[in-house]
Amino acid sequence: MKIRSITYFVNPGYPINHKEIQRGGRFINAAREAYSSSGLNVQTSRLATVPFPELLPGMIQEKSVSFAQELEDLAQAEGFDYVSIGSAIPSLPESYKIIPEILGETEKVFASGIIATKENGISLPAIRECAEIIREISTIDPKGFGNLYFAALANVPAGVPFFPAAYHSGERPAFALAIEAADLAVQALSGVTGIAEASARLVEAIEINAQKMTRISKALERKAGIRFLGIDFSLAPYPESESSLGTAMEALGVPAVGLHGSLMAAAFLTGAIDKAKFLKAGFNGLMLPLLEDATLAKRAYEGTLSVKDLLMYSAVCGTGLDTVPLPGATTPKQIEAVLLDLSVLALRLDKPLTARLMPIPGKMAGDTTDFNFSYFANTRVLGLSAEPLQGLLQSDESIRIEKR
Repeated sequence: MKIRSITYFVNPGYPINHKEIQRGGRFINAAREAYSSSGLNVQTSRLATVPFPELLPGMIQEKSVSFAQELEDLAQAEGFDYVSIGSAIPSLPESYKIIPEILGETEKVFASGIIATKENGISLPAIRECAEIIREISTIDPKGFGNLYFAALANVPAGVPFFPAAYHSGERPAFALAIEAADLAVQALSGVTGIAEASARLVEAIEINAQKMTRISKALERKAGIRFLGIDFSLAPYPESESSLGTAMEALGVPAVGLHGSLMAAAFLTGAIDKAKFLKAGFNGLMLPLLEDATLAKRAYEGTLSVKDLLMYSAVCGTGLDTVPLPGATTPKQIEAVLLDLSVLALRLDKPLTARLMPIPGKMAGDTTDFNFSYFANTRVLGLSAEPLQGLLQSDESIRIEKR
């Protein structure tokens, strides 16, 4: 288990308040030391702001790129590894159009686009904008790496510590922890004789680790006056089999992820997070990023795991569609249909879901990816069973979907 990120949430203001970023840097450095000295492995520290359109009313087109560049420079100088400038918002459609330029002119900046909220429903125009963003930024890098830095958000609240979904709300700074803990699930399912025992072991492992991190976090909160939002214990993987959620699902008894039985395994693992008692922030679900999980990547390569499978698992467990490689010729119209289905799941089931889709230039369905990135396991490009939406779904309306 590792701390994937200590995420610091802030309203930097505009012009950017340098002292606020410096305060965050001091806090992050102290937090890193506190967790590390207690034997916890901290991978990154990250800065997330309020949605950038809220900071730049009437100046989105003129100031967004320079704002992101300045914030990136300031954050890196203070020890932050990555920055999220938050979400484009449907009430300011121009905020979507500037994102490709922002991501093209920065190296460590993440962004997102809201496509659905409980208050306003599913925004069809926002879905179209995000589909265009995904297509456009797929060409920033020859291997399609640009979409690592962008996600479409459906029913995602402020305070999620995982990127690209992270954004802040309010004036007071805060922090939360994003955890990489697929190995806990693999270990909990090793050598057990029953399902109940496996669940109890995983719940216990989550609670023991969460209690330790909470004690340290509360001490930091008291000392620095920075509010602790909680822990996102989504069982995030790393591309090695012993840290793979696919491995954990198969250890439960599924012959191969993607075959029937996988849905139950996904729900079982998420149920342990639900049962565990700790201060929760963010998703706290089963994170199934295809390119970041060795076993998922292997099953997709073999043809047993599809985009539809991953979307189905999101209904009972996960955080959505994450790092899914798609053909380079995938059109925005096809992507719109996927984002619409994701949005409906998020609102109908009242759960946060995201889409981080990665069209790969020059690749076709079935081709092998060739990323040279330590956090990715190569796999096959997945095809989409999607065609352009028609009829009423081509309108500019927002669609209200009530929780079931």
